[in-house]
Amino acid sequence: MPTRANAPGGPDGPPAHDLSVLHLVQPVEGGVARVVTDLVRDQLRSGFRVTVACPEGGPLSTELSRLGARVVPWRATRSPGPALLGETLRAARLIRRVRPDVIHAHSAKAGVAARLAARGRVPTVFQPHAWSFEAVGGITERLSRSWERAAVRWTSRVVCVSEGERATGERAGVLASFAVIPNGVDLDLYRAPGTARAATDAPLVVCVGRLCRQKGQDVLLRAWQDVRHAVPGAHLVLVGDGPDLAALRAAAPGSVSLIGAVSSTAAWYRAADLVVLPSRWEGMALAPLEAMACGTPVVVTDVGGSAESLPPGHAALCLVPPEDPGALARAITRLLTDAPLRTTLARQGLQHVTSTHDVRQTARSVAEVYRDVAVLPRSEHREPISQ
Repeated sequence: MPTRANAPGGPDGPPAHDLSVLHLVQPVEGGVARVVTDLVRDQLRSGFRVTVACPEGGPLSTELSRLGARVVPWRATRSPGPALLGETLRAARLIRRVRPDVIHAHSAKAGVAARLAARGRVPTVFQPHAWSFEAVGGITERLSRSWERAAVRWTSRVVCVSEGERATGERAGVLASFAVIPNGVDLDLYRAPGTARAATDAPLVVCVGRLCRQKGQDVLLRAWQDVRHAVPGAHLVLVGDGPDLAALRAAAPGSVSLIGAVSSTAAWYRAADLVVLPSRWEGMALAPLEAMACGTPVVVTDVGGSAESLPPGHAALCLVPPEDPGALARAITRLLTDAPLRTTLARQGLQHVTSTHDVRQTARSVAEVYRDVAVLPRSEHREPISQ
């Protein structure tokens, strides 16, 4: 069952702002990087002693350094493999050097390395950002499920971004202490005035996300032929980079543009008539929340916490089965051909995100988790950690 932590600064231990937190992070781009950046920004403002360990050279380390965070290099690849031993040993050395009160491990690779390195000696929060076993099949999937079930013994709390993500873990046998904390967005950033789309009769659909199998851009391209038949002149823009770039570019017709990674996704959200995310699996994607915060309606696939991210009543129009190009095309076409409906959905989406997905509330909830798991006696989580 999910749990709710004590409020920071309660009677059972030191105030939350006295805590030292080590974020161990891999990957360093996309939604995970944005979640970590928002958390660290709030934690620095709140007086936490924050260290972030992540691979060098990516946008995450650059942005965190700009914010004034302490960033230390942790050499680690995104994919599983024989490099894990070295990654774990390097994580153990970092933990000994930083001596944090709480470790917050983000995504699968960091989750493995942090828990193997600490082995329960330091309170460890694991945030899967979508379960790793959803991304693989065969023996790799079975091994991943087995690891997550075993790693519960070294996990103080698993932070899921949706009830759907928690339920997926429980169905896989991950019987952890869960905290469900929905993703949040920086409302000031996404509601701020930005570059507006030039007036045109051509409807614009935008998909923001890493170009990879998880995000389902290939399904969107298969749906796009039907959309173009029903809405002549419609244009699709794929925003992002990733391993599927070449394949998607080869498959894209002339009405589709791939523009790569951009520094500001907000401008594209505001320019769009509709934002689409056809993911195969998710915890709770940031892109639809960011789009709604910009006042743009969305269409998403019914995976993980997607339904939970939508305003009440929107599922019938904005939620489609995954890997179903026909259903995706019909949902996109209906909204592109009904401007008043898009306006209503956009207004309701903005109200929903403003009331339920403010990143400041997300950060407060994470702080409560830290405070809850860090009340152990100091002797239980300050002993040296061997390699």
